[in-house]
Amino acid sequence: MTTAQTHRFSSSAETQKFAEYFAESIYPGTVIALMGDLGSGKTTFTQGFARGFGVDETVGSPTFKLVSEYEGKAGKMYHVDCYRLKGPDEFLNIDGESILNDPDAVILIEWADIIQPMLPEDTVYLHFSHCKNEIDVRELRIKKSS
Repeated sequence: MTTAQTHRFSSSAETQKFAEYFAESIYPGTVIALMGDLGSGKTTFTQGFARGFGVDETVGSPTFKLVSEYEGKAGKMYHVDCYRLKGPDEFLNIDGESILNDPDAVILIEWADIIQPMLPEDTVYLHFSHCKNEIDVRELRIKKSS
């Protein structure tokens, strides 16, 4: 069974606050696919999620280094950015399979659509989008398989 929720945010602070709360419901071994256009809120969400997960470090976009690993009070967290990858094979070249299969970590993957065929069946999908005709409003659709 798949469940879906939709949320709207009018600021980065709202997005981060929601992400902090959302992090409390996520357990190690979970893969979260962050999908959406540039500037739609993926990194902003991840920053709030990290705070909620107990990460004390500053979280930025890992676009150029591809993978950042953090230790939080709730466990290990990977932040992956697939924007520069050309497909699943390049993800495998950076030891992506080990990252996806780490039972002790939560894995957040920006631009996850690039490697979607290799994502686990129980991946949580977060789709970010800009709301048309509403400046600075973002929409987040969450899809979970249960």
